[in-house]
Amino acid sequence: MPHLSASGQPPADVGRGARTRAELLAAALDERIRSQGLAPGEPVGTLESLRAETGLGYATVSEAVRLLRDRGVLEIRPGRGGGLFVADRGPVVRLRHTLLSVTEEPGTVADAIELRDHLEELIDVGAARHRTRRDVADLRALLRRLRAAAGWDAFMRANWALHERIAAISPNAMARAVYTGTLGHLGATSARPDGAAGAAYRAGRYQVHADLVEAIAAGDESAVRAAVARHNTTT
Repeated sequence: MPHLSASGQPPADVGRGARTRAELLAAALDERIRSQGLAPGEPVGTLESLRAETGLGYATVSEAVRLLRDRGVLEIRPGRGGGLFVADRGPVVRLRHTLLSVTEEPGTVADAIELRDHLEELIDVGAARHRTRRDVADLRALLRRLRAAAGWDAFMRANWALHERIAAISPNAMARAVYTGTLGHLGATSARPDGAAGAAYRAGRYQVHADLVEAIAAGDESAVRAAVARHNTTT
């Protein structure tokens, strides 16, 4: 696995752009699993062993593991003899890796936006139908993180985290895989409004997401569809 120091700074060849420590660790773990050819069911380690190996905090390691679990890469087995194991890489996971492999293709960002927009209503209505109290609490916590984000990069990371958590509620595994596979490509956009214009833009986008979260929390499918329409037309 590419080394991550306690400072969270990756080597020069790990990833591009502003990424959180958890995202970097998730990418490094995924790379190790693929490069070593680990088969489904093989052990990857434990939370404690990853903390010792990386020097990163419990919250960071836990978040990285959660990301890989939600993507179908890792399986978490509790209890004695438990830990982190390679998940069965069925067609959903293979599809996600296909999406991640087209980063350098011309038009990737435009394609990702178009695909994400088409899936947004399906994902969000599914979330409204199946959300739990825990899901709603998590979405509202991520919404607070979005509101508190300082600057464009932090705002976009919080935005992606919120959308990933919404997608995790949807029961449609194939749609989840395609949808979350588009999110990483969106960081390549060159539109980064700064100053007063940037602050106004982020405030408007925050309100769209706040409306979406509350519609999901209420299970109001009509309100979800209306929020999705505003979300997609003001991207």
